[in-house]
Amino acid sequence: MSRKIKLIWDFRGPAAAKTAEHHEIHLKEYIQIEKLPLSITGFTVQGEMQAIAFMVVTDENMISVRDALKPHRGELYQE
Repeated sequence: MSRKIKLIWDFRGPAAAKTAEHHEIHLKEYIQIEKLPLSITGFTVQGEMQAIAFMVVTDENMISVRDALKPHRGELYQE
């Protein structure tokens, strides 16, 4: 079984929550367009001025998604 990696995009400022929420829409669109076998996306508000959008990928998809979408960071995903 391959590892799952959470690719993360950070957003800061007064519009961070709305920007992260909107970015998740684009992540879902990318999954559909590229026909990827992925389904875990989301966004989390981490404070008044900070939020993240994320997408969970497998080892096999990580390099291509990373190169195409340029996330700010990544971490191992734990369910």
